[in-house]
Formats: sequence, C-alpha cells, structure tokens
Amino acid sequence: MRENLLSVATGGADGVVQHPSWAVLKTAVETIRPWQEKDGSIDLSADDAPDRSAVEAEVARVIAAVEDLAPLLPHDAAYHAALVADLRRWAESGFGVPDFLDSLLAFQPAADRRDGLEHLVVFAMYTQNGNPNRNLEAVALRVVWPEWLGELERTRYDNPMFVPITFQDFTSGYDTNSAVLFPETVAVREVPERFSWGGIFCDREAARFRKVTDAAVRTLGLELPEDAARLIADQELAQQTFVLWDLIHDRTHSHGDLPFDPFMIKQRAPFWMYGLEELRCDLTAFKEAVKLEAEGYEHGRYVQYAILFDRLFRFPVTGDRVRNYDGLGGQLLFAYLHKHDAVRWTDNTLRIDWPRATEATKRLCAEIEKLYRDGIDRPKLVHWLAAYQLVSSHLAPHPASRWAKGADALDLTQPPRKLVDDVLPDEFPLSMFYEALAKKLRDVIASTKGITADSAVRVAA
Repeated sequence: MRENLLSVATGGADGVVQHPSWAVLKTAVETIRPWQEKDGSIDLSADDAPDRSAVEAEVARVIAAVEDLAPLLPHDAAYHAALVADLRRWAESGFGVPDFLDSLLAFQPAADRRDGLEHLVVFAMYTQNGNPNRNLEAVALRVVWPEWLGELERTRYDNPMFVPITFQDFTSGYDTNSAVLFPETVAVREVPERFSWGGIFCDREAARFRKVTDAAVRTLGLELPEDAARLIADQELAQQTFVLWDLIHDRTHSHGDLPFDPFMIKQRAPFWMYGLEELRCDLTAFKEAVKLEAEGYEHGRYVQYAILFDRLFRFPVTGDRVRNYDGLGGQLLFAYLHKHDAVRWTDNTLRIDWPRATEATKRLCAEIEKLYRDGIDRPKLVHWLAAYQLVSSHLAPHPASRWAKGADALDLTQPPRKLVDDVLPDEFPLSMFYEALAKKLRDVIASTKGITADSAVRVAA
C-alpha cells in the first residue's frame, strides 16, 4: 500500500487532477470566488449577497473534496488537516476576513523536495502578477528536483527555502501572469516572523520564455547558435534551465555586500533600486553559469542564453510603464551591451557577439556590485543618487525628471522616503528600439497569460 501511495504522490497516473473530487473542488472554489471582497471576506449583508446557507454548502464541498484527495498525498496530511480546520473556522465565523495561518505553517514543501512529488494547495490568497485580491484558490502542483540540481544546492548554492514547481491544474487566480506560490500572499491573522519556503513555477517561466523569445528572434532576424535554438525548442530543457537560474537568483538576494534589508521588503525606495537588485541577482546567476559551463555543467550555457534573451526581449516590453523595475533592468542590460558593441542593431537585424556579450555582462555585474559595496558607507539618499547616476549613464531619463537634475533640484529637507514621490512613473522611458519592438511583440506577450507547458506552442529549432 505504501508503494502505491508513493507512486501517486510522486507522479503516478492516478494523481490529484485525475480524481473526480478535483473537479468538484475547482467548481466549488470558482463558485465562492465572486462572492469574496478584496480582503477575502464575504459580506452576507450586501444587497447582492448569497444566502449564508449557500456559502456554507460550497465551503462544505471544498472541505469534502480536500478530505477525499488527502489520502493521495500522505506527506501533506498535517497541512490538509489544518486546512480543513481553517475552512471550518472561516464558516463558523460568518465568512469574515479569512485566516489560514495554521494551515500555512503546517505546509512545508521545502522539507521534502523529491522530484515529482505532488501537492494540493488551497488558500485564500492573492497571486503575484495575477489577481490582487485574496480569493480562495486551489492549485495542484508537482516539485521539480532533479538529482543534479539537488547536488548543486547541497554543495554549492545552498537555498533550503527554494521549491521549483510545475502546474498540474489551477483555479482562475492562476489563469494569469503569476508564476510564483509565495506564503506572504496568503490571508493570515498575523505575519509569521520568518517564512520557510517559496515556490516558482518553472513550467510557466519556460513556456513564456520560449514563446516570446521565438517571436523576438524572428522579428529581429537574430541568427542563433545551435544550442540556443535547442533551448527555445525544448520545453523540458527550458524548465531545467530555469530551475538552475532561479536557484542562484533566489539565494543572491541575501548574499553579497548588501547596504539594505535583503529582498528590500522593509524599505520604500525609488523603483530603479529594485530594478538594480533584480538585475544584480540575474547577472550573478549569469556569472555563476559561466563558471558552471567551464566545469562541464551543460545547463550553465543554457542559463546564460535564458538570462540574456528574457532580459533583452521580454522584460523591457512586458507590463505597463509605471515603476516597471524589471523592465528597467532589461533596458539597462541592452544599453550596456550596445554601448560595448556586444549587440548591434544594423539594417533592421540584431547581431550578438557572444564572447563580447559574456564579458560585458560580467562587467555590468561588477559595476553593480561595486555600487553596493560603496553603498555600505553612504547615507541612503547618497546611495540612491549614485545608483541613479549608474542607470542614467546608460539610459536617458525623462526630460521632466527632477532626479536627473541632481540633488539641487530635490527638497532635501524631506526624508528620503518622501523624495520617492518625486520619481516619475516612467523615469526612464523606452528607447525607440524598444518602442518598436513592444508593438511587434504586444500580442505574443498577451497570449502568454495563463500559459503552461501543455499550452506552450511547439517551437521549431
């Protein structure tokens, strides 16, 4: 019996989404979601509110479905028991602001990172880059933990909280651009002092990357090396590439000469500071990937391609232009490579000098690392201005920018957090190159909403 349960939990044919109760669970969750307010509560006194008995019946269906599915996942028994208790308490309280703290603390996916291990997750939560409201969501997922990645994490890139995952199925909060499952998004009565895991959907990252990169390559006339073309064509290879990239990127947020709180959670800072931090983590992953390739790890080369293509092609033209810090990082990388003659846009064709691009990318990483190291000895505002100078030496600021005019244009009697209000929503507008590329890729990027490995297009090498 134990072997049968293990087979189901780690990828057997009779997993969660094949069980009849999964469809019941999804239907019940989707019925409840429109009744919920932004904070996850259900206002039973509203004119258009459902009868309390109707809500209770749907929550009872959720509970029954979870109890039916739980035996398939014995490793999550404590979580599912706590989840049922949280759901019952929510119903008994009259469906006020939901509190899933107990079940959140019981869910510990990082404690058992077996390749293919399945989880059934139900929380009231918002989905980052997806739904901003704390609606009830249900997600069936599997862990991605190949042996070679586990070995690198144990011996080189320790990251005990990192959990790469893939979608099996999901409710509508994930039919969006969200590619993460983070505990801080869950509705709880109090925020735990420390979280112990974070999940990233590498299948969505890989599928989105493949589709957008393929369109960009065709639009720009870029000739690809054979191994780069293979990466874009192969979903499984792209997923394996992203788990290595994410492993190194994620841990970099708390490694290095950091003049600020790791992850910058407790600070209000200009958005270029967040852009530089995300770019630093990606360029560190790039630099490590160069080392790994030299040591014979084949995924090292693929990580370099993935970082360059995603940063250069997708990041700058995805999302709106209001404080788009990931877009800014992509713009900066392109401008730096262009200035150092590693990328050339000539005769409406993009060319990349790969050896030169590798060296220039490593140099940009070194410049950001020096900025950070020097920032340890600077006041916050001086550090922000130095970071602005680094970015604006490669990207043209908006003509109306106060920050571009220097310290004399700012009201220095205000605390630094107030000066953030003087930052323009689009402090560094797109270049003419990216304005044109954005128009060409707009429909392709929009089509990646809700994408998974199963829905990804097949890309010819």
